[in-house]
This record gives sequence, C-alpha cells and structure tokens, in this order.
Amino acid sequence: MTKNDPSRIDIRGIFDLLPHRFPFLLVDRVLSFIPHQEIRTIKNVTFNEPYFQGHFPGYPLMPGVLIVEALAQTVGLLLLKSKPAEEVKNKLFVFTGLERVKFRRQVVPGDQLIMHACNARSKMNMWKMDGTAEVDGQLVCEARLSGAFVIQERS
Repeated sequence: MTKNDPSRIDIRGIFDLLPHRFPFLLVDRVLSFIPHQEIRTIKNVTFNEPYFQGHFPGYPLMPGVLIVEALAQTVGLLLLKSKPAEEVKNKLFVFTGLERVKFRRQVVPGDQLIMHACNARSKMNMWKMDGTAEVDGQLVCEARLSGAFVIQERS
C-alpha cells in the first residue's frame, strides 16, 4: 500500500495477495479499491514483454487472452483484498468462466492498460464480476468474469 492512500496498493502488496509472478503477473499497481465493490488497476505494457517476440514480429500486439487474464487478476485482487486475511489463507481465487467478451481496440507496447472491475453478484463460493480494460480512455475489452475460491494444495 502507499503511505498516503490505503486504497492504493503497490507491487509489494500485490505480491502479498496474488501467487502470480513474472512473466505472468499482469497487474502493476492498484489505483483505487473499495472493499466488496470495485477496483481499478494498471498494467504498463512494455516492448520487453516476452509474448511480443512472437505476437507478432514487426507488429507487436498484446494477446486478447492476456488482457482477459489481467482482468481476472484484477477481480482476484478485489476479492482477496476485501476478505479478512485469515479467511483467504491457503486459498486461491481461480478463474472459472467468461461471458460477453468483446475486444474493441488493440493494445501495443507503450500503452497503459487500466482495468476496472465491480461486483456483479455472488452466490456461495462463486463470484461474477463485470470488468473493463481501457487505454487512454478508450474501451479495449469488456467481459463478465466468473471465479471461485479453492483450497491451495501444497505439493
């Protein structure tokens, strides 16, 4: 978290909440957070991302599936941060489904992807959240994401 605003979470706070690490961690910072309601996150898209080597040489585009994964990580952060630490200890928030996915614009190196997720509904252990991703105020992607908490088994 930042010193001045407890609703902002830096990369160290994200590491405490999500199990993802490079190259698959797709959220750099939480810009705002209202427990159980909504979250805004950021992903700085750089040319150094490993997927740009093959997607596509000479015309680098962020794969749509990774934009959706960034939204899923954003949803996970909202739910994990909204619950008491002891309630989510040894649990993972896993992505279980997608509905109404639409891509509106390409994402390229140098873009700053801003994700927003808000609580659509929950039932027992299942959650459905609405998510959007934007670049420079333009809609890039929208989707309804589903997920659930599962016990993290140690191997």
